[in-house]
Amino acid sequence: MALEHLFQGSALNAVDAKGRVSVPAFLRSVIERRGDARMIVLAKHEAFPALSAYDPAYAALKHSKLERLLEKEETNPDAQLEYEQRNLMAFAATEEVPYDSSGRIVLPPMMRRKGQVEDLALFLGTGETFQIWNPKLFLAEPRIPADMKDIARFRLEERGLGA
Repeated sequence: MALEHLFQGSALNAVDAKGRVSVPAFLRSVIERRGDARMIVLAKHEAFPALSAYDPAYAALKHSKLERLLEKEETNPDAQLEYEQRNLMAFAATEEVPYDSSGRIVLPPMMRRKGQVEDLALFLGTGETFQIWNPKLFLAEPRIPADMKDIARFRLEERGLGA
């Protein structure tokens, strides 16, 4: 499956007390071009204190990538265990979340906790997937390049909030 439609761009949206947040239209349009599901899959990001998000069709692609990785490493005695661990991370700790006609989702409590999402959600397109960050954590993350942090600062300033 080729992913000719990629997630690009950024936005900062408010999260209400019940965990409702609007998924930006530019991200929803990619989901809808990739398939008919009006749904996103949420997972804890593997490397960052954030959520990774994608459309349901990407899950099949992710599984294929893990299978190819196992085949490539099949001479490694630990490959099968690593494959099982990656599959657990990739599929057990995910939640499918539908969005309504206005693009709103309810962040499930477990995902909200895992991503440490509070009252604001920073959406960042990353190609095949997109990320959802607490903007404070994004700004504090030492592995994020400084020029990328300018995106979060700009989005916060747009809302009249200082970084």
